[in-house]
Amino acid sequence: MVSTAQKSAPRLPHWRGEARTIAILALPLILTNFAHVALTTIDIVVLGTLGTLEIAAGGLAIALFNQLRTTGSGLVTGVSNLVAEAQARGEQQRVRDLLVAGFFWATVSGVVFAATLPLIEAPLVWLGQDPIVAAAAVHFLQIAAPGLVPCLWFQVLRHFTVGLKHPGPLLAITLISIALTAGLNYLLVYGKFGLPALGLLGVALATSAVFLLSFLMFLTVVLRSPVLGPYFSRSGLRWSSDAVGAVWRLGLPIAGTYTSEAGFFSVLTLLIGTLGMEALAAQTVLNQIIYIVFMISAGISHAASIHISEACGTGDFRRAQRLGLVSLALGIVAMLAIALPYMVIPETIVSLFISADQQANATTLALAASGLLIAALLQIFDAGQNIGNGLLRGTGDTAGPFRISLVGYWLVGLPAAYLLGIAADYGIYGVWIGQTFGLASTAALLVISFRRRLQHLALRTTPNLAASNPL
Repeated sequence: MVSTAQKSAPRLPHWRGEARTIAILALPLILTNFAHVALTTIDIVVLGTLGTLEIAAGGLAIALFNQLRTTGSGLVTGVSNLVAEAQARGEQQRVRDLLVAGFFWATVSGVVFAATLPLIEAPLVWLGQDPIVAAAAVHFLQIAAPGLVPCLWFQVLRHFTVGLKHPGPLLAITLISIALTAGLNYLLVYGKFGLPALGLLGVALATSAVFLLSFLMFLTVVLRSPVLGPYFSRSGLRWSSDAVGAVWRLGLPIAGTYTSEAGFFSVLTLLIGTLGMEALAAQTVLNQIIYIVFMISAGISHAASIHISEACGTGDFRRAQRLGLVSLALGIVAMLAIALPYMVIPETIVSLFISADQQANATTLALAASGLLIAALLQIFDAGQNIGNGLLRGTGDTAGPFRISLVGYWLVGLPAAYLLGIAADYGIYGVWIGQTFGLASTAALLVISFRRRLQHLALRTTPNLAASNPL
């Protein structure tokens, strides 16, 4: 029997209409993502003007910082989905409870992670990192670590506003943060207007300061918003064990997936660090370029996830499948377009991140430029696994992506990277190719799981219809 929701549903748009639907929501998210990644991009560019040691140490520190930041962000990512559900049901108090729960988990994880980061110098050396690079990286982290807490508070506000479909102030605040990052780096790194030139540590101090200022600006905008501000009424903010548990249950597997992915890249960075300072510097540059491009698929993934959740909620699993395929196609097309300049002007792209004037950077530039040819293929599979995560999350499955990440990243990607890069002595190129294998296998498994998940949901929800008209 067909459900009431299916009977009353309007005729579905064609594939082009679905692409437009995804793009409308994805575009502001992509722009916000680009604005956000500009913060670390400025840091990498500034480090590139200081020398190979600085970009190697700073890149290692940023990779480790982002590892824990990503984990904490994953823990509160579910706030957006939970808020959207509560808002759709008209449960205003539930929205406030989820807001408090998000801030609770952001604070706990931020404090724990910030206390952990400055203690990793010895483990880095044990793992084969250059002692000089490891010491410089830890000095960076000692200054940047306090910024983790306001950084995660910012993420709570981000998911809260996205869940209510009012992400506008997020983009504006992030754009202002870009200007702050550039200005503070100029003042603190190079010692302008009578300030001491702090070099590498100036980048760390600017990073921590911008996280705090960004949160305060975002909070001010939200409190003044006639739509968002009422949710912060003191009388409505309360502790709810149920909301805290809901954020934890939904966020933990997401955090696990994010940790697995970020950990995969962090371990590969450590593996490349054993190949020398120049290789680590090249890895820093290449990672940042891939990270920028990754923001496109991240926006598509989030948009697809929300629309698929709505389709599944009305029992329209055919549309959910179509949305998934369209979002994957959009991601692949975008990655192919971006791959073209990688192959035509790789040296020009790399020189944007590290100074070509210093002879000491010649090896790093050559490694990073040739690595872009591998990245042209790598980023297609990276987009596939990123969007695949969003597709499964849209069906309500957050544990599946975590399990798949363990297989694709750690049982395929990492062994392949070690065998090709270290055992077969192909060096940094072998590591990057192994990384590509890991991303490709993860993407394939996620897409297969998405289709199977929809078949399962269709059979469970409308068994007679699913049997006679399968996906």
